[in-house]
Formats: sequence, structure tokens, C-alpha cells
Amino acid sequence: MFSIFKSDPTKKLNKSYEAKLEQAMQSQRNGDIKTYSELTYEAEEILKKIKKIKEIESKQS
Repeated sequence: MFSIFKSDPTKKLNKSYEAKLEQAMQSQRNGDIKTYSELTYEAEEILKKIKKIKEIESKQS
């Protein structure tokens, strides 16, 4: 009924995902491949969470 007032649970995760990718890109440009790999892995984990939430939401609809 009041779905317009519900907050989007993936909004914060999307911002975090984008930030991790940006940090990873900067690390790669600076030649820090280890940090790049770690940040990319963290971004992938966030993306998995986003997909899981969207999957749950689609089942509820």
C-alpha cells in the first residue's frame, strides 16, 4: 500500500559497489595490483548481495 515510502535496500549497496570499483580502478592505475584484486573481490561480493536481494524481491512480487 505504501510502497512509495519503502526505501530501496539495494540503493546503498549499489553506491558501495560503485565506490569499490572506483577505488579498484585507481589502485590499478597506480600499479597496486594486490589492492586492485582485493577491491574487485569485495565489489563482486557486494554485487552478489544485490543480486540475491533482487531475486528475493522478484519472488515476492
